Amino acid sequence: MPRIAPLEPPYEAEIQSQFDRIMRGAPPLMLFRVMTSNPRAWDKFRAGSLLDRGPLNLREREIVIDRTCALNACEYEWGVHVTTFGPAAGLSDAEIRATVGEGAEAPCWSAAERTLIRAVEALHARSTLSDSEFSALSSHYDDAKIFEIILLCGFYRTVSYLANGLRLPLEDKVARFPA
Repeated sequence: MPRIAPLEPPYEAEIQSQFDRIMRGAPPLMLFRVMTSNPRAWDKFRAGSLLDRGPLNLREREIVIDRTCALNACEYEWGVHVTTFGPAAGLSDAEIRATVGEGAEAPCWSAAERTLIRAVEALHARSTLSDSEFSALSSHYDDAKIFEIILLCGFYRTVSYLANGLRLPLEDKVARFPA
């Protein structure tokens, strides 16, 4: 069990509606059930979330999220994303493993993806991008995408803190970090 008890069904109509919108009919994730146990935290989480499509394509988005979660040792959220979005994003098994292991140095990435992952790694390590890192990122991504990359890194670092700090149990039937 997580450190804070999750909301149990049946859910109030508004919460059920929010779960349905986010989960598209699937049962709500433990993360969402725990967050809804505190209405203020849930409202803040949803207000700051990046659950919409945004300017990145699905592949770029998932690379950012998966690498961010892996760098934060958040197997919970990494597994949810790899399982739910990895196939649709076209991530190969080698690329999925690289989000946990080699990162930007894995030979499986394109030049743009390598630059993207380097930016994620820099933000994780130093909370900033050097001028050369920003310039490299700008050579592949426009301003809207750069904002989204930085926002996703920050948001999924927060999600990692929540999942790890609350000791959320891993969801059933989702990927685990490679050995």
